[in-house]
Amino acid sequence: MLNFTKINVVIIYLIFLIISTFSILNFQKRDNIYLDKKVNLGLDLQGGSYLLLEINSDSLVKEKIQSKVIPIKKLLRENNLNYSDFQIKNKKLLFKIDDKDKFEVIFLSKKNNSVNPYIENYRSFELDFTELENNYIEILFSKFGLLTINNSALKQSIEIVRRRIDDVGTKEPTILQRGEKRILVELPGLKDPERIKKLLGKTAKLNFRLVAENKEFGVDELISETGEKLMISKRIIMSGENLVDAQPSIQNQRGEPTVSFTLDRLGAQKFGRATTDNVGKRLAIVLDGNIISAPNINEPITSGNGMISGNFTFQEATDLALLLRSGALPTPLNVVEERTVGPDLGEDSIKSGLTSLIIGFILVIIFMFYKYRIFGLIANLALIANLLMLVGILTILEATLTLPGIAGIILTVGMAVDANVLIFERIKEELKTEKSSILAFDLGYSKAKITVLDANITTLIAAIILFAFGSGPVKGFAITLGIGIITTLFTAYFLARHLTSLIVLKNNNKEIKI
Repeated sequence: MLNFTKINVVIIYLIFLIISTFSILNFQKRDNIYLDKKVNLGLDLQGGSYLLLEINSDSLVKEKIQSKVIPIKKLLRENNLNYSDFQIKNKKLLFKIDDKDKFEVIFLSKKNNSVNPYIENYRSFELDFTELENNYIEILFSKFGLLTINNSALKQSIEIVRRRIDDVGTKEPTILQRGEKRILVELPGLKDPERIKKLLGKTAKLNFRLVAENKEFGVDELISETGEKLMISKRIIMSGENLVDAQPSIQNQRGEPTVSFTLDRLGAQKFGRATTDNVGKRLAIVLDGNIISAPNINEPITSGNGMISGNFTFQEATDLALLLRSGALPTPLNVVEERTVGPDLGEDSIKSGLTSLIIGFILVIIFMFYKYRIFGLIANLALIANLLMLVGILTILEATLTLPGIAGIILTVGMAVDANVLIFERIKEELKTEKSSILAFDLGYSKAKITVLDANITTLIAAIILFAFGSGPVKGFAITLGIGIITTLFTAYFLARHLTSLIVLKNNNKEIKI
């Protein structure tokens, strides 16, 4: 255990130097163009905003149930079932049917699955039905169907929230799912939380619809931002799904901030055809049910590029472009909880954490030096190396350090010393029976290895479980603890052991006390 080849020594110290070098990057004032890595501070250390958002899937369920109208009617016609008084009420379909028993067989029976391909869709437990009085049938989403819609909306919302926040330029945001309907957003160092709340609070459903000349069938009465009442056709010419890009711009003639957009091939075709057929008419640009602009169509627009104007400030134009680029949220998001952590509180947390670490570190160094003399000094050097490697690995991973993460580092200091104490106490026992110091130290390291590994592996398993099932700060604690265990084993059984071997081999003919 005390023998090291030259290549082994080179590899050990090369690994230590490379990893430790990364820890120095945290102290550079200017960004290094080659190695721009550092440990990021979490919300509790840096300050910032905490938002808990909740999706409201009611409007999405209504849209989804409306999409079932045509398939249900087709199912009824294909099976010669006469129906009447077909209605859409909130989140349900209601209709009258002449043969309830036949409908139930068609809707539920497995025998007809191979005969009618439409029935298989409704046997996926997505929909359920209830028999009412006077031969009425009520179709609605089952619990499984609602859960499926909700899960899909939540995942899509998380992705769009991530796009919007990344586009703003917020560094190291934490965006996580919380329960069945909620999204946790942590934004360290955020200086303008109101802007983020406005961006996340907008669904950003964009569509282009023609302004009707009179109050005809199939129109919505909306009020534009200028206060003008307009009759808008319900027919959507094109939606925001056809947008490829959107950027803020300045109209040269009046210096008015606008949003320039680019359409995909299908969108360009739709837009070109609509503007060609309706030259001279007004085109309403509707965002989340509000008219933001209703310009005249002076000429066909076939290039696939367009411009949205609406008395914006440049900030509003920038935010609108961001919303259009990131895509529309499937459901509205409501802020159910909001907290702001000031930078002063975060600074106090850092000072407290560092003070605890320094005091603990000094006490450990004094104890080890007093208890084991020169070998205690080696253990202390290994402890410093351990911390440098731990910070270096966190820097490589660009991890986010939280207050529980600092607790994990402090715990690592104690565990690193524990490994050396186990080894040195085992060596003491071997020195009582062995005349050769080299053999005693060699046996001490060999026999203590199993105990040290068992202790650290069980703790590592606990850290892995915490990381897998924990969240937020718990994960931060688990990461620093897990990495600390690995660096502890490396420094104890490679660095400290090599330094110990140098002293033991040099004093082979002398009595060595520990």
